[in-house]
Parts: sequence; structure tokens; C-alpha cells
Amino acid sequence: MSIAFVFPGQGAQTIGMGKALADSYPEARAVFDAVDDALGEKLSALIWEGEAEALTLTENAQPALMATSMAALAAMRAEGFDLDRAAFVAGHSLGEYSALCAAGTLSLADTARLLRIRGRAMQAAVPVGQGAMAAVLGLDAEAAEKVAAEAAQGDVCQLANENDPSQNVLSGSKAAIDRAVVLAKEAGAKRALQLPVSAPFHCALMQPAAEEMARALGEVGMKDPAVPLVANVLATSVTDAGRIRELLVEQVTGRVRWRSSVEWMAAQGVTEFWEIGAGKALSGMIRRIAKDSTCRAVGTPEDVAALKDA
Repeated sequence: MSIAFVFPGQGAQTIGMGKALADSYPEARAVFDAVDDALGEKLSALIWEGEAEALTLTENAQPALMATSMAALAAMRAEGFDLDRAAFVAGHSLGEYSALCAAGTLSLADTARLLRIRGRAMQAAVPVGQGAMAAVLGLDAEAAEKVAAEAAQGDVCQLANENDPSQNVLSGSKAAIDRAVVLAKEAGAKRALQLPVSAPFHCALMQPAAEEMARALGEVGMKDPAVPLVANVLATSVTDAGRIRELLVEQVTGRVRWRSSVEWMAAQGVTEFWEIGAGKALSGMIRRIAKDSTCRAVGTPEDVAALKDA
């Protein structure tokens, strides 16, 4: 059995996430305390007791989801389940930062600060209302790319996420995404709908955010990961910290190749995926990609206890 640790991305956030872990494990609570200290505010109070609308803001959701993932990992470590169980780490978009924190490439404090910068930069890159994203269900990546190319008409319209064999996400200018929704349905998509997001992530419109992240990443120390990272934009493993720094910048405007990443890990012999943090969205995608694999969500004390039977 070969295991990959995978970390969720934006959209998995819920009020109260990680609270049971913090109540059950001092090691998990220490993670939230450290993130609060790094940001100079009580993000934990927002996560556990705040308003969902505020938690959903990109600048809050990104560090909050990372903190929850790292709290779950801290609880796992307290029970003897450490990174030596994993052949690879990977994360969906912001989850890649969680994976790198888990693997020791980035410190917890630096990861929290980088994700706050990343969230604000991505939000500020495009004025509200000028960009959009749409999920396309029932078309493969090649067909979704064709839709994006036809919809562009001089505007930006790109395939942003390959999530699973029949779920892809397009990103770009609002006008182009409006056209893409219509064209996707004409091309045979089961559904094509705009997503409730505040900016067009993972497309060329994010170039100002990529430049901001290049500056921010250049100011933090990074170590080679203890476990190979399967990078979003490569869909293959990388172990050099300098290359990872470059890929994190590319990731802001580049495609999240999640389907390809899971396929690659499965081809390397990974048979079990542990989704560490909030929700089970990645597990659902993985089951549709690597159908013979086993998925475990680890986001509560009960989930951590269940690992003893793994």
C-alpha cells in the first residue's frame, strides 16, 4: 500500500471546522494559535464562531483552510501518524501550500502570511464583476478547452481546473465566461454554471497576483520537501525548493491539473489517498479519477482515531 497525503482547496471552508480537533488535541490548538500570532489577529475566532460570508473571503478562507489541515496533521502526528506514511504530498490550489507546510518546505507562520498575501492579491488583481469562473460538467478537458478557445473572442478564457474526468472549470473575463456557459451546453455538457467566486482564479488575468507572489515568495526561506510534492502545474513530482518557488508563482495564472496529478500518483503505485483537513471534496474527485483507490478524509478527532485501523 502506497499513500498520498492530499490537502483541500478553497470552497471546503465551513464555520466550526477544526474546533473539535483543537478541543481534543493541544497540538492542534497550538496550530491555530500559531496562525493567529503570524497574522496578528484571531483568525481562529472567525473560523469557529464567525460569519460564513467573512470566512468565504479569499484572504480569510485560504489561511483558514491551511490552518485546519495543519491542525488535523498535528493531531495525526500526536497519534503516531507522520509524514513517513506518505509517498507524496499534493494539494488543490491553495492546498499546495498546506502540502508544502506539511512537508517542511515552508514554516507554518510563513505559510499563513503567504496565503493572506495570496488571497488579497488574487482578489485585487481583477475589479469585482469583470471576471468570472464556470464549472463545466460532462465534458472532458479537451472539449472544455475547445469551448474556452471559442468563447474567448479576444478576451481571456482558459481552462483553469481539471478536477476529474467530467468536471472542469473555466476562468476569464465575465463576457467570455458568459459565452462559454452557452457554448458548453451546446457542446453537450450536462451542466455549465457560473461559480460564486469573487475573482477569476488560475488564468492570465491573475498576472498582477503572480507578480505579488513572486515578491512575497522571494522573501521567505524554503527547504526541500521531506516528501516529494506533486505540483499542480506539472502533475508530476518535484523535490527542489528553488523549483517549487517558481511553480508556486506559475500556479497563480496556471492550470490546476488535479485529475492528471491523481492519475500520475496512481501510476506510481499510490493506492490510498488521505484528505487532510476540511471536507471531502477531493475524495469525491479522486474516486472518479482513480476508481480502484481508497480515500480517507481526516478532519475530525473521530477520523484521526479511525486511522488506527488503517
